[in-house]
Amino acid sequence: MHTVSGGEVAGILVAVFWAILVSFLAVALARLAQTLRATTKLVADVTDQAVPLLADASAAVRSAQTQIDRVDAIASDVQEVTSNASALSTTVASTFGGPLVKVAAFGYGVRRAIAGRKEDDVPAKASRRTVIVGRTVPAARRTKRNLRGKRD
Repeated sequence: MHTVSGGEVAGILVAVFWAILVSFLAVALARLAQTLRATTKLVADVTDQAVPLLADASAAVRSAQTQIDRVDAIASDVQEVTSNASALSTTVASTFGGPLVKVAAFGYGVRRAIAGRKEDDVPAKASRRTVIVGRTVPAARRTKRNLRGKRD
């Protein structure tokens, strides 16, 4: 019988461990290859779906730019109309404002004069007051001043 020496046992052990190591590496490489195939398929699917989405997004951006250009044109037209309305308002105010104020003042004066005539015909129920530069003068003092003015 042949006895196995220590070197032969070591060689067999190294060969067995080497075979186990190669088997683990083969399994790992097979799983890595499977993962790479799945990744390649996923990238291809994403590419197939992304290209139409990018085309749609590009069309949406072009449409938005067209709408923004239209809104910009409308805004400039509105600004022009606003400035024209402001100018028209200023023109109307300057043309009719002064004369209307004068007509209103004249009407107020006529009403006061007519009301004063009616009060002279009818005895006064309450004493009238005269306003002089922000001060109210009672009727009694007013008549005293009038009398003094007539004496002088």
